[in-house]
Formats: sequence, C-alpha cells, structure tokens
Amino acid sequence: MNIDLDTLSKDELKQLKADVDKALATIDARRKAEAKRAAEQVAKEFGYSLDEIIAAGGTKGSKGAPKYANPSDPAQTWTGRGRKPNWVIEALDEGKSLEDLAL
Repeated sequence: MNIDLDTLSKDELKQLKADVDKALATIDARRKAEAKRAAEQVAKEFGYSLDEIIAAGGTKGSKGAPKYANPSDPAQTWTGRGRKPNWVIEALDEGKSLEDLAL
C-alpha cells in the first residue's frame, strides 16, 4: 500500500490520521480480548477463574511485613527494604540501632 502523502490536502491527511488511529484502537482492543481469553483459559486449566487470580494479586510482589517501627509514632513502619525513612535515619544518628527499632 503506497500513499503519496505529499499529494494529500491537510484535511485528507487529518482524515487519514483519524482512520489510522481508529484502526490501531480496533486492533488493540481485539488483541486485548484475545489475551484475556487466553489468560482465562490458562487460569481455568489450573482450576481458577481469571477474577480469582487478579483478586489474589496476580504477579505483583508483596511489600513485605514491617520489621521496624518509629518509637515516637508506631504507625510509621519500615520493612527493612529500600530507602530508609527519615525517622530511621534520625534514630540512627541519635545513636539508636536497628534492633532498638525492631518490632
């Protein structure tokens, strides 16, 4: 399919763009529907519905259980993974250890 874009008017180019966007959206919707059907089939083979898999969290990893809490505000917790919260840094600067903050 060869379209000489140089010979098209601005309105024709806009219409062509709109047609292409619509075609891409249709293809995307069709592929998503196919993927959903395939995922439902795989879940069924394992004895689950796709909704059950999604409700269980799918493949997303958990954040983990908190291991440390701020002594002055126990609602502030940290799992020990990732960047240290400011309250942990401040407690360590004050001479406390992570064991002092452990739950």
